[in-house]
Amino acid sequence: MDKEKPLEMRVRETAPPKPRRVYKVASFAASDAGVFAVLLDGKSALTPLRKPLSSEAEKLIAAVAAEWDAQDPHVDPETMPLTRLLATEIDRVAPQRGAVIDNLLTFVDADSICYRAGHPADLRERQRTVWQPIVDWLLREHDIALNSTEGLMPVTQPSETAPKMRKVLEKLNDSQLTAFQAAASLTHSLTLAFALVHKKVTAANCFAAAFLDELYQVEKWGEDAEAHTRRQRIAGDLNAIERYLTLSV
Repeated sequence: MDKEKPLEMRVRETAPPKPRRVYKVASFAASDAGVFAVLLDGKSALTPLRKPLSSEAEKLIAAVAAEWDAQDPHVDPETMPLTRLLATEIDRVAPQRGAVIDNLLTFVDADSICYRAGHPADLRERQRTVWQPIVDWLLREHDIALNSTEGLMPVTQPSETAPKMRKVLEKLNDSQLTAFQAAASLTHSLTLAFALVHKKVTAANCFAAAFLDELYQVEKWGEDAEAHTRRQRIAGDLNAIERYLTLSV
């Protein structure tokens, strides 16, 4: 029966068919204004909102063009993380910076690394060892203080935390803000997103910190195939975010 198949397989079987690659050559070129654009058979590749897929960062556009060139025989957005990030920057983040920041700040009290385990002792100590240095860095470098709690009881952050976070977010350029919102969504942590964007942690360390509790449970009780696949996808997305930051400079 279909319901007995793994969830990922059921989703894959019911997903709409991917479009076939109809272009022959994926490349990129610079305009007179110094902006680089992805070209498909010489014509501009477009974002979902029909804007040119372009950037002032030549290395980023070269990598995005390589993603388009690698599509064969179908175009699969899931294998094009840099393209997705750039399209998000162009369509959503750049024209709506204020709204993006407002939405991010609604999650100030829900930061995952502010919710600590009361027990067992080894998990509590692992959280303290991995998470607390990042919390301390945020306070030391950006004067942003965070409260933490044990268990699932809601924690309220100091009244000045959100305004200070806003100031730091407003200083990010569009590429950094795009990376930040993507990382925050994957890790459920504004703190980890700050650390990744400011190169306090690598993508691998960011993933390990975000999934510390889950990986602890794997050590104790064994792996679940679907959860493992989900974590692999998220780890890959965080790696792509880190690469996006590097290429956007």
